[in-house]
Amino acid sequence: MKKYRGIFFDWDGTAVISRKAPVEEAVAAMKGLLDKGVKLVIVSGTTYENIAGGKLEEYLTEEELNHLYLGLGRGAYNYRFEKGKPVVFADRIPDREGILRIHDAAYGIHRELLEAYGLETDVIFCRPNYCKIDLMAGKDRGEQLFMQEDEIGSLKAILNGNGIKGGLGELLQIACKVGQKHGIEMKATCDAKYLEAGISDKSDNVDMILGELEKRFQIKGEECCFWGDEFVGLEEGIYGSDSFMITGKTKTGDFFDVSSVNGKRPKNVQQLGGGVECFLNFLKRQGEEQQ
Repeated sequence: MKKYRGIFFDWDGTAVISRKAPVEEAVAAMKGLLDKGVKLVIVSGTTYENIAGGKLEEYLTEEELNHLYLGLGRGAYNYRFEKGKPVVFADRIPDREGILRIHDAAYGIHRELLEAYGLETDVIFCRPNYCKIDLMAGKDRGEQLFMQEDEIGSLKAILNGNGIKGGLGELLQIACKVGQKHGIEMKATCDAKYLEAGISDKSDNVDMILGELEKRFQIKGEECCFWGDEFVGLEEGIYGSDSFMITGKTKTGDFFDVSSVNGKRPKNVQQLGGGVECFLNFLKRQGEEQQ
Protein backbone atom coordinates (compact mmCIF):
# COMPACT_ATOMS: atom_id res chain seq x y z
CA MET A 1 0.00 0.00 0.00
CA LYS A 2 1.23 3.48 -0.87
CA LYS A 3 2.17 5.50 2.18
CA TYR A 4 0.76 9.02 2.26
CA ARG A 5 2.14 12.05 4.08
CA GLY A 6 -1.21 13.86 3.96
CA ILE A 7 -4.74 12.44 4.10
CA PHE A 8 -7.67 14.78 3.39
CA PHE A 9 -11.18 13.51 4.14
CA ASP A 10 -14.81 14.52 4.47
CA TRP A 11 -16.43 13.98 7.88
CA ASP A 12 -20.18 13.24 7.56
CA GLY A 13 -20.72 10.02 5.64
CA THR A 14 -17.00 9.30 5.30
CA ALA A 15 -15.45 9.26 8.79
CA VAL A 16 -18.74 9.00 10.74
CA ILE A 17 -22.22 7.89 9.70
CA SER A 18 -23.87 10.96 11.25
CA ARG A 19 -23.00 13.95 13.42
CA LYS A 20 -24.48 12.30 16.50
CA ALA A 21 -22.83 8.92 15.94
CA PRO A 22 -20.00 7.84 18.28
CA VAL A 23 -16.61 9.13 17.14
CA GLU A 24 -14.36 6.83 19.16
CA GLU A 25 -13.61 4.43 16.29
CA ALA A 26 -12.77 7.27 13.91
CA VAL A 27 -10.56 8.99 16.48
CA ALA A 28 -8.75 5.73 17.29
CA ALA A 29 -7.96 5.21 13.60
CA MET A 30 -6.77 8.81 13.31
CA LYS A 31 -4.50 8.52 16.37
CA GLY A 32 -2.56 5.68 14.76
CA LEU A 33 -1.46 8.08 12.01
CA LEU A 34 -1.17 11.31 13.98
CA ASP A 35 1.20 9.52 16.36
CA LYS A 36 3.52 8.96 13.40
CA GLY A 37 3.37 12.53 12.15
CA VAL A 38 1.06 11.92 9.18
CA LYS A 39 -0.96 15.06 8.46
CA LEU A 40 -4.72 14.49 8.62
CA VAL A 41 -7.08 17.10 7.19
CA ILE A 42 -10.83 17.07 7.81
CA VAL A 43 -12.61 18.91 4.98
CA SER A 44 -16.30 19.50 5.62
CA GLY A 45 -19.06 21.96 4.88
CA THR A 46 -20.02 22.06 8.55
CA THR A 47 -18.58 24.04 11.47
CA TYR A 48 -16.19 23.01 14.23
CA GLU A 49 -19.07 22.57 16.68
CA ASN A 50 -20.40 19.71 14.55
CA ILE A 51 -17.13 17.78 14.47
CA ALA A 52 -17.19 15.40 17.44
CA GLY A 53 -19.55 17.78 19.20
CA GLY A 54 -16.94 20.55 19.11
CA LYS A 55 -14.71 18.50 21.43
CA LEU A 56 -12.32 16.85 18.99
CA GLU A 57 -9.26 18.17 20.83
CA GLU A 58 -10.36 16.32 23.98
CA TYR A 59 -9.81 12.97 22.26
CA LEU A 60 -6.24 13.69 21.17
CA THR A 61 -2.95 14.63 22.80
CA GLU A 62 -1.32 18.00 22.15
CA GLU A 63 1.39 16.32 20.07
CA GLU A 64 -1.21 14.47 17.96
CA LEU A 65 -3.14 17.69 17.41
CA ASN A 66 0.00 19.29 15.94
CA HIS A 67 -0.54 17.09 12.87
CA LEU A 68 -4.30 17.72 12.46
CA TYR A 69 -5.93 20.38 10.26
CA LEU A 70 -9.53 21.24 9.48
CA GLY A 71 -10.99 23.01 6.46
CA LEU A 72 -14.59 23.82 7.39
CA GLY A 73 -17.62 25.88 6.48
CA ARG A 74 -17.42 25.26 2.73
CA GLY A 75 -14.17 27.18 2.40
CA ALA A 76 -14.85 29.65 5.21
CA TYR A 77 -12.45 28.45 7.94
CA ASN A 78 -9.06 26.75 8.02
CA TYR A 79 -7.80 25.48 11.37
CA ARG A 80 -4.59 24.17 12.85
CA PHE A 81 -3.92 23.49 16.53
CA GLU A 82 -1.66 25.50 18.81
CA LYS A 83 -1.03 24.31 22.36
CA GLY A 84 -3.90 21.85 21.93
CA LYS A 85 -6.48 24.45 20.89
CA PRO A 86 -8.03 25.09 17.45
CA VAL A 87 -6.84 28.30 15.78
CA VAL A 88 -8.12 29.74 12.50
CA PHE A 89 -5.02 30.51 10.44
CA ALA A 90 -6.90 31.57 7.28
CA ASP A 91 -10.52 32.37 6.48
CA ARG A 92 -12.92 33.68 3.83
CA ILE A 93 -15.29 35.61 6.09
CA PRO A 94 -16.88 38.76 4.64
CA ASP A 95 -17.70 41.87 6.62
CA ARG A 96 -21.29 42.72 7.61
CA GLU A 97 -22.00 44.34 4.26
CA GLY A 98 -20.62 41.32 2.43
CA ILE A 99 -22.72 38.79 4.33
CA LEU A 100 -25.83 40.90 3.73
CA ARG A 101 -25.11 40.82 -0.01
CA ILE A 102 -24.90 37.04 0.17
CA HIS A 103 -28.22 36.94 2.06
CA ASP A 104 -29.84 39.25 -0.49
CA ALA A 105 -28.57 37.05 -3.32
CA ALA A 106 -29.87 33.88 -1.64
CA TYR A 107 -33.29 35.45 -1.19
CA GLY A 108 -33.08 36.59 -4.82
CA ILE A 109 -32.48 32.98 -5.91
CA HIS A 110 -35.43 31.85 -3.78
CA ARG A 111 -37.63 34.57 -5.29
CA GLU A 112 -36.51 33.82 -8.87
CA LEU A 113 -37.27 30.12 -8.48
CA LEU A 114 -40.71 30.84 -7.04
CA GLU A 115 -41.68 33.73 -9.31
CA ALA A 116 -40.41 32.36 -12.63
CA TYR A 117 -40.81 28.61 -12.08
CA GLY A 118 -43.24 28.09 -9.20
CA LEU A 119 -40.57 26.16 -7.29
CA GLU A 120 -40.97 26.59 -3.53
CA THR A 121 -37.77 26.59 -1.47
CA ASP A 122 -36.60 27.41 2.03
CA VAL A 123 -33.49 29.51 2.73
CA ILE A 124 -31.11 28.87 5.63
CA PHE A 125 -29.20 32.10 6.28
CA CYS A 126 -27.10 31.31 9.36
CA ARG A 127 -23.91 30.19 7.62
CA PRO A 128 -20.54 32.01 7.68
CA ASN A 129 -20.22 33.04 4.03
CA TYR A 130 -22.98 31.25 2.14
CA CYS A 131 -26.64 30.28 2.36
CA LYS A 132 -28.35 26.93 1.93
CA ILE A 133 -31.43 26.80 -0.26
CA ASP A 134 -33.54 23.74 0.46
CA LEU A 135 -34.88 22.39 -2.83
CA MET A 136 -36.77 19.53 -1.14
CA ALA A 137 -38.20 21.31 1.85
CA GLY A 138 -40.66 18.51 2.55
CA LYS A 139 -37.96 15.82 2.74
CA ASP A 140 -36.08 15.31 6.01
CA ARG A 141 -32.73 13.53 5.94
CA GLY A 142 -32.83 12.99 9.68
CA GLU A 143 -29.38 12.30 11.12
CA GLN A 144 -27.92 11.14 7.80
CA LEU A 145 -27.10 14.52 6.30
CA PHE A 146 -25.21 13.24 3.26
CA MET A 147 -26.78 12.67 -0.16
CA GLN A 148 -29.18 9.72 -0.37
CA GLU A 149 -29.55 7.21 -3.21
CA ASP A 150 -32.93 8.45 -4.46
CA GLU A 151 -32.30 12.21 -4.26
CA ILE A 152 -30.66 12.77 -7.66
CA GLY A 153 -33.66 11.39 -9.53
CA SER A 154 -36.05 13.26 -7.26
CA LEU A 155 -34.27 16.58 -7.90
CA LYS A 156 -34.28 16.10 -11.66
CA ALA A 157 -38.01 15.36 -11.57
CA ILE A 158 -38.68 18.46 -9.46
CA LEU A 159 -36.67 20.73 -11.76
CA ASN A 160 -38.22 19.33 -14.92
CA GLY A 161 -41.71 19.51 -13.44
CA ASN A 162 -41.20 23.19 -12.70
CA GLY A 163 -39.94 24.07 -16.16
CA ILE A 164 -36.20 24.10 -15.46
CA LYS A 165 -35.53 21.91 -18.48
CA GLY A 166 -31.78 22.47 -18.34
CA GLY A 167 -31.59 20.55 -15.09
CA LEU A 168 -28.98 21.22 -12.47
CA GLY A 169 -26.78 23.14 -14.89
CA GLU A 170 -29.55 25.65 -15.48
CA LEU A 171 -30.21 25.87 -11.73
CA LEU A 172 -26.57 26.73 -11.04
CA GLN A 173 -26.63 29.31 -13.84
CA ILE A 174 -29.67 30.95 -12.25
CA ALA A 175 -27.82 31.14 -8.92
CA CYS A 176 -24.70 32.66 -10.49
CA LYS A 177 -26.70 35.24 -12.49
CA VAL A 178 -28.55 36.37 -9.36
CA GLY A 179 -25.20 36.58 -7.56
CA GLN A 180 -23.84 38.86 -10.29
CA LYS A 181 -26.80 41.21 -9.81
CA HIS A 182 -25.72 41.59 -6.20
CA GLY A 183 -22.04 42.04 -7.02
CA ILE A 184 -21.03 38.51 -6.01
CA GLU A 185 -18.92 36.03 -7.97
CA MET A 186 -21.11 33.21 -6.75
CA LYS A 187 -19.75 29.74 -6.05
CA ALA A 188 -22.83 27.54 -6.22
CA THR A 189 -22.87 23.80 -5.52
CA CYS A 190 -25.63 21.26 -5.00
CA ASP A 191 -25.91 17.91 -3.24
CA ALA A 192 -29.44 17.33 -4.64
CA LYS A 193 -31.44 18.45 -1.60
CA TYR A 194 -29.54 21.68 -0.95
CA LEU A 195 -28.29 24.38 -3.28
CA GLU A 196 -25.45 26.14 -1.49
CA ALA A 197 -24.51 29.60 -2.71
CA GLY A 198 -21.69 31.77 -1.40
CA ILE A 199 -18.16 33.03 -2.00
CA SER A 200 -16.07 29.88 -1.40
CA ASP A 201 -16.22 26.07 -1.46
CA LYS A 202 -14.13 23.03 -0.52
CA SER A 203 -11.57 23.87 -3.20
CA ASP A 204 -10.58 26.93 -1.16
CA ASN A 205 -10.05 24.74 1.92
CA VAL A 206 -7.86 22.12 0.27
CA ASP A 207 -5.76 24.65 -1.64
CA MET A 208 -5.13 26.74 1.47
CA ILE A 209 -4.23 23.79 3.69
CA LEU A 210 -2.13 22.01 1.07
CA GLY A 211 -0.25 25.28 0.65
CA GLU A 212 0.31 25.35 4.40
CA LEU A 213 1.57 21.74 4.41
CA GLU A 214 3.91 22.44 1.52
CA LYS A 215 5.31 25.56 3.19
CA ARG A 216 5.82 23.99 6.61
CA PHE A 217 6.56 20.36 5.79
CA GLN A 218 7.38 20.27 2.04
CA ILE A 219 4.40 17.98 1.39
CA LYS A 220 3.36 17.79 -2.29
CA GLY A 221 -0.04 17.03 -3.77
CA GLU A 222 1.16 13.66 -5.10
CA GLU A 223 1.99 12.63 -1.53
CA CYS A 224 -1.64 13.09 -0.45
CA CYS A 225 -4.95 11.29 -0.85
CA PHE A 226 -8.48 12.66 -0.70
CA TRP A 227 -11.53 10.74 0.55
CA GLY A 228 -15.24 11.51 0.40
CA ASP A 229 -18.71 10.13 -0.23
CA GLU A 230 -20.10 12.81 -2.57
CA PHE A 231 -18.10 12.64 -5.79
CA VAL A 232 -20.93 11.17 -7.88
CA GLY A 233 -22.17 13.10 -10.89
CA LEU A 234 -25.54 14.80 -10.49
CA GLU A 235 -25.69 15.23 -14.24
CA GLU A 236 -23.19 15.43 -17.11
CA GLY A 237 -20.15 17.43 -16.02
CA ILE A 238 -21.58 18.37 -12.60
CA TYR A 239 -20.38 16.40 -9.60
CA GLY A 240 -20.99 16.27 -5.86
CA SER A 241 -19.40 18.53 -3.24
CA ASP A 242 -16.34 16.33 -2.61
CA SER A 243 -15.32 16.75 -6.25
CA PHE A 244 -14.31 20.31 -5.31
CA MET A 245 -11.32 18.79 -3.52
CA ILE A 246 -9.93 18.20 -7.03
CA THR A 247 -8.05 21.40 -7.91
CA GLY A 248 -5.03 22.44 -9.90
CA LYS A 249 -2.92 22.00 -6.76
CA THR A 250 -4.35 18.64 -5.65
CA LYS A 251 -4.95 16.85 -8.97
CA THR A 252 -1.73 14.84 -8.69
CA GLY A 253 -3.03 13.19 -5.52
CA ASP A 254 -5.20 10.06 -5.23
CA PHE A 255 -8.98 10.35 -4.84
CA PHE A 256 -11.30 7.74 -3.35
CA ASP A 257 -15.11 7.57 -3.03
CA VAL A 258 -16.66 5.40 -0.30
CA SER A 259 -20.22 5.90 -1.58
CA SER A 260 -22.11 3.05 -3.26
CA VAL A 261 -24.48 5.44 -5.09
CA ASN A 262 -24.52 4.58 -8.79
CA GLY A 263 -23.33 7.18 -11.28
CA LYS A 264 -20.32 8.72 -12.98
CA ARG A 265 -17.38 10.16 -11.05
CA PRO A 266 -14.59 12.48 -12.17
CA LYS A 267 -12.11 10.35 -14.13
CA ASN A 268 -9.41 10.42 -11.45
CA VAL A 269 -11.72 9.22 -8.64
CA GLN A 270 -11.74 5.55 -7.64
CA GLN A 271 -15.12 4.35 -6.36
CA LEU A 272 -14.52 1.87 -3.53
CA GLY A 273 -17.90 1.87 -1.82
CA GLY A 274 -18.09 0.46 1.69
CA GLY A 275 -18.94 3.74 3.41
CA VAL A 276 -17.43 4.68 6.76
CA GLU A 277 -16.10 1.18 7.38
CA CYS A 278 -14.04 1.30 4.18
CA PHE A 279 -12.42 4.61 5.10
CA LEU A 280 -11.64 3.68 8.70
CA ASN A 281 -10.12 0.38 7.56
CA PHE A 282 -7.89 2.38 5.22
CA LEU A 283 -6.74 4.59 8.10
CA LYS A 284 -5.95 1.54 10.22
CA ARG A 285 -3.99 -0.18 7.42
CA GLN A 286 -2.18 3.06 6.61
CA GLY A 287 -1.20 3.35 10.26
CA GLU A 288 0.26 -0.15 10.13
CA GLU A 289 2.16 0.68 6.94
CA GLN A 290 3.69 3.76 8.55
CA GLN A 291 5.53 1.63 11.12
